[in-house]
Amino acid sequence: MLSLLLPRVIIGVLTITALSLSLLLHFLVFLPFSLLKLLTPWQTGRDFWTRLMVTIAWQFIRSNALLLRLLTPVRWDIRIEGALDPQKHYLLISNHQSWADIVVLFEALRGQVPWLRFFLKKQLIYVPVIGFVCWALDYPFMARHSRDAIAKNPELAKEDLETTRRACERFRNMPVTIVNFAEGTRFTPEKHATKQSPYDNLLPPKSGGLAFAISAMGRQVAGLIDVTIVYRPTGYSLVWSFASGEQADLIVEARLHEIPEDMLAGDYQNDPEFRARFQQWVADFWRAKEARLRELRNEQPAAQATALHSGDSRG
Repeated sequence: MLSLLLPRVIIGVLTITALSLSLLLHFLVFLPFSLLKLLTPWQTGRDFWTRLMVTIAWQFIRSNALLLRLLTPVRWDIRIEGALDPQKHYLLISNHQSWADIVVLFEALRGQVPWLRFFLKKQLIYVPVIGFVCWALDYPFMARHSRDAIAKNPELAKEDLETTRRACERFRNMPVTIVNFAEGTRFTPEKHATKQSPYDNLLPPKSGGLAFAISAMGRQVAGLIDVTIVYRPTGYSLVWSFASGEQADLIVEARLHEIPEDMLAGDYQNDPEFRARFQQWVADFWRAKEARLRELRNEQPAAQATALHSGDSRG
């Protein structure tokens, strides 16, 4: 393992370079099929190309896992409670601390669930390579207007709701894991203070996106996966800390929950009683997650001796 021979700064540069080259190489394979999708007028044909591109994308994730094992010490403690099936639909909620969360979620759940799709800021569609890939894989792009803009024009609030509805209806045709970072943004001490969060390790959750996804997907959803990611304390950004191998002993815990019957049907936007009940349901998850984060952080030193979940068998 190179991390035992080279300084951490060199490992970080090598990891970021290797992952970037992997992205570029897989994009060159991906590109012709995305163009075929763009030129295909029938939805069934577009779905075919999408499924093929998802296969290429999973190969990208597998390649990244091999690169990480080669360049950094990987002893992730991954705990999955509940029987998952890559042929079913899931909703996933998780705490959100870094862009590294996305890499962690894909690797932790690889082979367990269908391809993960996130609701992305509309501006990300203009990011070279990544924006195009996300468009081709049917990631929904959200406008996310400011509160001031919505106050001046309440109709703007309906744009993201309509985007959510259309995306979820499109996902009915293929297995999907819809990821919702309920905090709405990455956790930082500054945001924690600004939002006056009642939690020590989390920002207050937002319930609307999850409610609309459940409403649109209905009983097709096999369950809600609640993920908690615990990184080691670091003096650097989490992305750099992750790339340089400092996060070799992170913990990922995923728990599958059945969605209660009374949460499957309701008008979150227009029914105050249902909205309050749904918000309470999400808040219960967040209180449990806060407590679990404390417990897992106390366990973390012991994680150094834990092997990566199914690491050898998945390749």
